Parts: sequence; structure tokens; C-alpha cells
Amino acid sequence: MVGYNPCKVVREMEREEDKIKQALLKKALGYSASETVEEFSVDEEGNKKLSKKKVTKKHFSPDISAVKVLLERFYKTYEERVLSMSDDELQEEKSRLEDLLKGEGDGN
Repeated sequence: MVGYNPCKVVREMEREEDKIKQALLKKALGYSASETVEEFSVDEEGNKKLSKKKVTKKHFSPDISAVKVLLERFYKTYEERVLSMSDDELQEEKSRLEDLLKGEGDGN
């Protein structure tokens, strides 16, 4: 019997989730794609021969449904991120925010 490797399964699931995220991101932002239409004719000897080839660029507009799914599934709100932070991470975030505020106070 072949051994079950949970690490391999987890890595595969993460790869699949990343593919889904990338596809949703592409659809959410909109994209362009080339579309090729080829017409063939048959010559006197019965061989197929390319007679016409048309390449067009097609634009697909952003999809609001994909944006919604992407945000709900993959992006946490700031509040959710803060609630999931450890004490050390919270201290780092506090320092980062204080530094930002100091920079604004200096006119930067």
C-alpha cells in the first residue's frame, strides 16, 4: 500500500487554491485575449490547406461577481486581520501605525 502524504495533499490544495485566486483576479480586473479563426480549403489533391486566418483581440470587462467572490474568499478586512494577530504582530502593527502618524505630523 502506498503511504499517504498529508503534506503533499496540502501543497496540492494550496496550488489549486492559488490557481482559482489568479483566475478570479483576472476576471475581476478584466483582461484581453486573442481569438484565432482559421478557415481551411481542400486543394486538387485532397489536402487541407489554410486559406484564411483571422486573429482578433477581444476585451473582457471586469466582472463584479468575481470581485465579490475574491474579496469574500481571499481578502480579510482590517478588523479580521487584527483579530487574528498574535501579541507580537499587534505590537509590530502598533509601531507601524505610530510611525505613519509621526510621518504625517512632520508634513511628510
